[in-house]
Amino acid sequence: MRGIPAVPVAAVINTQPEGIHVTEPTIVDFWFDPACPWAWLSSRWLLNAAEVRDITPRWHVMSLALLNEGRDLSDDYREGLRQALGPVRVCIAAQQKFGDEVLLPLYTALGTRRHVQEAEMSRQLVEAALTEAGLPPDLADAMTSTDYDEALNTSHHEGMDQVGDDVGTPVIAFNGAAIFGPVVTPAPRGEAAGLLWDGVVLVTSTPGFYELKRTRDQRPDFT
Repeated sequence: MRGIPAVPVAAVINTQPEGIHVTEPTIVDFWFDPACPWAWLSSRWLLNAAEVRDITPRWHVMSLALLNEGRDLSDDYREGLRQALGPVRVCIAAQQKFGDEVLLPLYTALGTRRHVQEAEMSRQLVEAALTEAGLPPDLADAMTSTDYDEALNTSHHEGMDQVGDDVGTPVIAFNGAAIFGPVVTPAPRGEAAGLLWDGVVLVTSTPGFYELKRTRDQRPDFT
């Protein structure tokens, strides 16, 4: 806009009152497999928490198929993992071609269709999600391609190697700590989301803390 002089960033910083320090938001790295309903709920919680706490989520891809390689699984579960690998490959292909910033809108478009609308994770669903996220629908070709498997393996291990093999998704990492979870249903909103974040920060800052757990007696609630 004409007539308003630009103010250098340094000048703005230097006008802060003495003794007041501007802090950077906490970066929270989040690893997900789009097929996992619990990761979906945790991702929505983290987005809600980011509205009431000074945190910035960053999104990364992991794969339940990779995590379960070599394990003794039922044929039905193994087939489910095989089908889940397709959307994971699409996510990593999109990230590699268009940058990290496309992961959240693509994950949201995939997850809304799969988990909220309960649609089957088909190529048609993936193409619709890609279109909604502003990405070329032919990226769905990556569902059956191994072209990005090396990048997927790298992204997967960047998250999972921090927490070990006896966990699943989601994995979150921040301030030098990494954990599996939180596993919660439904996703807390507003200040409730912030309070859960505060609790996660508290327990992960405790030296030697490893686990809190109880049997899940509710199915995922996406309302």
